[in-house]
Amino acid sequence: MTLAHSRPAQRSEASAPRYAGSTIGLHWLIAFGIIGLLALGLYMVGLPKGLPLKATLINLHKSIGLTVFLLVLLRIMARAAHKPPPMPPMRAWQRAAARTTQGLLYVAMVAMPLTGYLGSSFNRYGTRFWGIALPKWGWDDAALRERFFGLHEAIAWVLIALIVLHVAGALKHQWVDRDNLLARMLP
Repeated sequence: MTLAHSRPAQRSEASAPRYAGSTIGLHWLIAFGIIGLLALGLYMVGLPKGLPLKATLINLHKSIGLTVFLLVLLRIMARAAHKPPPMPPMRAWQRAAARTTQGLLYVAMVAMPLTGYLGSSFNRYGTRFWGIALPKWGWDDAALRERFFGLHEAIAWVLIALIVLHVAGALKHQWVDRDNLLARMLP
């Protein structure tokens, strides 16, 4: 292929509607943070109680989780400030599925850290954010703690399913529809 033939493809790719750079950066930071948190959460819950490593991992999980939560809040503000590029042409049900999945991802990304933080507020340990003790919003109450941590776990499984749907949709657009949708979110 000559250089002349490759230029039009580069131009169309470069002129394709893209997300703002801040949105792209936040997307990938949050994505890797959430995947790491889910992996860490699934690993640490299987560790025996009283193991010093488990306490260290729980505190790390809380700090990273709250950091990702703050990034999600920034992402929500960035999305409000920067209109997302238009979606490529697709069937109405696909557009509805994409919007529903994205909306539920945002709900889960806010609900996950809130339920974890509230669950931690109803025990004697509380939450430390990178070593700084945060206020507790409750008292030592096993029933409430279990309720919030139960919600936290359920949302984790929903979040995993939503991530799988989100990635599957992006790959379908890239490899089956070939509409270059994925390029909108790549750095």
